[in-house]
Amino acid sequence: AREARARDVTDETAVPNSVVWTQVMTKDLEAPSQSEWLTLLRQTPRVRALYSTIRDSRCTTEQFVVNSDLLVHILLEEALGLLPEVEIDIQTPCGHFNGCQIPGVEQLCAISIMRAADCMLGALRNIFPAVAVGKILIQRDEATATPQLMYTKLPSQLSHRHVLLLDPMLATGGSCIAAIKVLIEQGAAEDRIIFISVLSCNDGLNAVHAAYPRVRIVTGAVDPILNEKKYIVPGLGDFGDRYFGTE
Repeated sequence: AREARARDVTDETAVPNSVVWTQVMTKDLEAPSQSEWLTLLRQTPRVRALYSTIRDSRCTTEQFVVNSDLLVHILLEEALGLLPEVEIDIQTPCGHFNGCQIPGVEQLCAISIMRAADCMLGALRNIFPAVAVGKILIQRDEATATPQLMYTKLPSQLSHRHVLLLDPMLATGGSCIAAIKVLIEQGAAEDRIIFISVLSCNDGLNAVHAAYPRVRIVTGAVDPILNEKKYIVPGLGDFGDRYFGTE
């Protein structure tokens, strides 16, 4: 998949969420910076069909898991495509080829915001089985919707790693901001953090970018608003409950 970036927003056929996308761009943000920090999956019929399935309230747990896993894999490959490349020369069986390589597992780590992101972590380890893994547990106070840091376990040498921060839902942005704060305090470089979410909201995107403008975000869809309970609307409900069958 290739990203539909900010420069493509005038093509409403390419980005069905173009009205929402424009809101994200124009709400306290400069349009030129958009392509530097935010990547939206290209809205192909395949991607839209996967989202239609997991958004549907009639979707079974099995259907939700299968379709979510497919979307997560697409998102992860998109995020990995943002890593820096180094040109290399290789010899094929038939001749010379100018290729490239991205950072290896020793230069990467995956951090999941528990528990919903654990499914994303599994998908990434299918790609890089030996990638270093960290966990951050942040619980939201249901009364105030503010994040509460409960637990952290992070890999060593964060200052030398590109960090893939995983959480399927970006609503208010509070949990993401709290997680990024922990990572930077432990040595991670802001411009080496890529946050990956299945579904985002305008408010959360703007909040994260305002707090940490050098963090890049990869998401598959952007919804316009939050309801009074701070759930994304139209959204898909509670991702973790639906994925793990604990509704």
